[in-house]
Amino acid sequence: MHRARQHAETRIRERRHRLAHEAARLMAEGGIRDYQQAKRKAADRLGIADDASLPGNREIEDALREYQRLFQADAQAQDLRLRREAALQAMDFFEAFSPRLVGPVLDGLADAHSTVALHLHADDPEAVTRFLTDQLIPARLQSLRIRLDRQRSVDVMLWQFGAEGVPFELAVLPMAALRQAPVSGIDDKPMRRASAAQLRQLLADEEIASHQAGA
Repeated sequence: MHRARQHAETRIRERRHRLAHEAARLMAEGGIRDYQQAKRKAADRLGIADDASLPGNREIEDALREYQRLFQADAQAQDLRLRREAALQAMDFFEAFSPRLVGPVLDGLADAHSTVALHLHADDPEAVTRFLTDQLIPARLQSLRIRLDRQRSVDVMLWQFGAEGVPFELAVLPMAALRQAPVSGIDDKPMRRASAAQLRQLLADEEIASHQAGA
């Protein structure tokens, strides 16, 4: 009975591994950004129906890093650098709203399909609306649900626009969110965020590492 349980657990681990890597491939090649959509599509493709075999978001993220490293290293590095530089320009532009970079561009997973995601902070969300209008930026308004912590969620303004071929999303959060990062939908932990100064340092460190590697 013990061996049968071990065998079953091994099969579940193997299925989770296969699903994580198939979901990662779908995200890398098909531009899917939603982890749930990717894992469900992977399950359909592999004919795996039991929920116990579905990998966690972090497992898919790890598999995506590995896939990019093996199959898309040069192109992905260029796309990532482009988006980080675009993010820095945007953060300088929106400096008055204490911008923070979040998501794949910060985490190093961005590719040609990725959007630059910024959190802007203002207790009066309409201040961002007025700023966009004054700067003649044609942005589209949507709503985004943000988890401020494990108990509280809030719907915030989400402005979407493109600049020089790079898509942007600006979520407008209350100033209090500067002190405590919202909860990530990937692992239920506080989101990793970067200020303009931190992103500038990250880009400088990457530049030094690149020169050293090429030396």
